[in-house]
Amino acid sequence: MVGKARTEQEAAWVSWSDEKLLDLRFCDLNVTMERSQVTDQIAQLSKELGDRGLLFRPHFWFSNEWFTPDGVPGIAVPFYLAHPRLAQLELSQMLEVEGGTPEWCMRILRHEAGHAVENAYGIRRRRDRQAIFGRSTQPYPKFYTPKPYSKSYVLHLDMWYAQSHPDEDFAETFAVWLNPQSLWRERYAGWPAIKKLEYMDRLMDSLVDARPMVTTKQHVDSLPRLRRTLRKHYEQKHAHYGTPHPTFYDRDLGRIFSAASEYRDNLSAVQFLTRIRRDVCREVAAWTGEYQYTIDRVFEDIVTRCREQRLRLAIPEGKATLDVTILLTVQTMNYLHSGHHRVAL
Repeated sequence: MVGKARTEQEAAWVSWSDEKLLDLRFCDLNVTMERSQVTDQIAQLSKELGDRGLLFRPHFWFSNEWFTPDGVPGIAVPFYLAHPRLAQLELSQMLEVEGGTPEWCMRILRHEAGHAVENAYGIRRRRDRQAIFGRSTQPYPKFYTPKPYSKSYVLHLDMWYAQSHPDEDFAETFAVWLNPQSLWRERYAGWPAIKKLEYMDRLMDSLVDARPMVTTKQHVDSLPRLRRTLRKHYEQKHAHYGTPHPTFYDRDLGRIFSAASEYRDNLSAVQFLTRIRRDVCREVAAWTGEYQYTIDRVFEDIVTRCREQRLRLAIPEGKATLDVTILLTVQTMNYLHSGHHRVAL
């Protein structure tokens, strides 16, 4: 009866509108890992670990976000990967689904597996690990300012994530080392980061056939324990990845749009920006690696300023599209390097 009730409840929310679904609590989702869309990627991760001679396998559970808790050799997977309907809601709320494709999911799983391996074998306490990557006791920043051209770190997840903290540096290096397609010896030849990869290779070789020291199957912040609604979750997420409202767009906007009477018959700036918004935001996301939600918030600031000033298109549409793309890229990178870049934990 319990199983049947859960199936009926799950079937019910699958057909709900976003507004109704947002009022559902995490603990009432009743989703299982076995029926999710990440089972193939988890199996692939297990194979990759096995191919490297490692006995360790992380355990998995659903939570509100991707994370690996300190001291736990397991990985929390975000709830929205449990069902296509939840992924659809995530897309509508955040404009992207982090880990929503098999390739993207594998990148994140390899990264989180790096954290889990450290927990399983107590690697953070090793002096050689601390000498190569730094100490885990270093405080986690709320914001970090990456150096895009640094060759002291591997490139795996977006936004130069390895630069955010020593633990992330280790996990990113592990992910590159684990990926059978990375060709890291060739890719990072001549980079200072190669020393980290060579260390990882020696370290993991020393753990071949070694049994994990920590074997707890603890599920931290699992969905059944989370009582808040999806609406509250997304309100907090929007606040975290939102942007300040800059007031310095006017000069740049003046090169593309105008409120002068001679342009009164031209397309309004708001209409033009609405037309190109989706393609331009995707283009900027591809180049900057920033979250789609953050870029869209910057774009919305630009639209708002154009609406306030009642601006109209003052140059040919082709050039205006290019100029808006450049403007959005510059403002996104200014945000990224201003010390206000949000670290995704």
